[in-house]
Parts: sequence; structure tokens; C-alpha cells
Amino acid sequence: MPTAREALLRSALAALADLPWSAIRMVDVASGAGVSRQTLYNEFGSKDGLARALTRREADRYLHGVERLLGERADAADRLVAVAEWTVGEARARPLLRALLTGCWGEWLPAPPPARAATATSAVPAQRRADAGPPGTADLVALVRDRSAAALRQDPRDHSQRTADPRDHGSRDHSQRDAGPRDPRPRDHAQRDHGRDELLYRCELAVRLALAHLIAPGAESVGPLVRTAVTAPLRAPLRAPLSAPSPRAGAR
Repeated sequence: MPTAREALLRSALAALADLPWSAIRMVDVASGAGVSRQTLYNEFGSKDGLARALTRREADRYLHGVERLLGERADAADRLVAVAEWTVGEARARPLLRALLTGCWGEWLPAPPPARAATATSAVPAQRRADAGPPGTADLVALVRDRSAAALRQDPRDHSQRTADPRDHGSRDHSQRDAGPRDPRPRDHAQRDHGRDELLYRCELAVRLALAHLIAPGAESVGPLVRTAVTAPLRAPLRAPLSAPSPRAGAR
């Protein structure tokens, strides 16, 4: 049985299917959840608090779905393709998620108000988290990128991310051997850094392609585009991922 808070969030989300956010009344949300209006205000504080909670819930549901998909497939490309395809499908079916991912808010949706001041904290722990504000589009991209990269690095079944150049085997000549042992650590560190940056780059590219396809759908589905992008050789030396980690993403 859902808690009163979850029932209220579901009631508010259901009301959005028929009415713009500005027309939704708190008393109707409470009635739809089968609780008193006072219970609603105790949980969320205000209609703005309810809006923040709705957007936070939608972002959390999306990130949980991403983590589930990343844990289901052994092949790196398959997992990134699955996340991209699922992102597009879910966002098309869930207008609130689409707005979070694209930053395109309309009058029908509860665009998240500014975060509440630290002095106005809620007595409800879940609402204190919601009042901090949902992740923005850049934050979500960074969160999906970083979680994808972490899942692919940690999974021993995936051998697609090499930490050493196979061309190095047997390539040292006699003069190199005669010169005595060399410290491999600087080169190993550089290779690891390059491999990490390349993985971050490909993970972010996958989610950005999904968002681009969501905004401007093409004739081809997003899956083949992502698979090509994450498996094709890089045409130029990689200097860094597409974007730096978001400070807000890191805090989460």
C-alpha cells in the first residue's frame, strides 16, 4: 500500500494528464489521494513544494531505470544502446521526464521553482531533499554518463575497455632490453587516463544522442546511431570528455 506521500504524488501526476499545473488545486490532489488537505501541506509545505517533489521523483525514477539497464547486459555497447533507447521511449511517454531531460517546460507542467532557502527546511526528510531542487539537464547528462562509465569499468564480463595497447607485445627491440628495466608507470598511467577519458566520452555521447533524437527525431531509430558512435574509432586525439562533471551531480 503506498504511503500518503506517494499517493499524493500519484494523484498530482494523474491530474496533470487533464489539467495544466496552474489549474490543479491542492484540495483536489488531496481528495484524489484519499487524504486530508492538511496531510498534503504537512508533506510538501505548499504547491511549489509539491512541484519540486514531483520533479525530484521523476528524476529519481529515471536514474533508477538507467541503473537497472546498466546492470542487465554484459556487452558495453548493448548497455549504452539500451539506455539510449529506453531514455527516448520513456521521455516520449512521460512529459515531466521529457521536460527534465530537454529543459523545455510548458504551462502544463510544474516547472521546478527555485530551491528553498536553507533556513526554511521541511520537517519531512524526503521534502528537504526535494526542496534542494531536481537535477537540471546538464546534471542528468553528467549523472548518466558517470554511472554508465562506472558500471562498465566495474563489470569483469566486459572486456571492451583495454588498459594496454596490444601492439606493445613483443615490440621492444634488443637495444631496449639491453638498456635495463624501465619504469612502466608513467606510460601505464597515461594509458589508463586515456582509457578513462574515452569511456566517459562515449558514455556521454550515447546519452546526448538520445536527447538529440528526442528533440529532433530522425528517420532512423536512435539505437543504431548510438551503437555506431560508441564503437567507431575516434578520428582525432581525445583531450577530455564532452563536459566536466557537474558540481550538483557530484553532490548526488
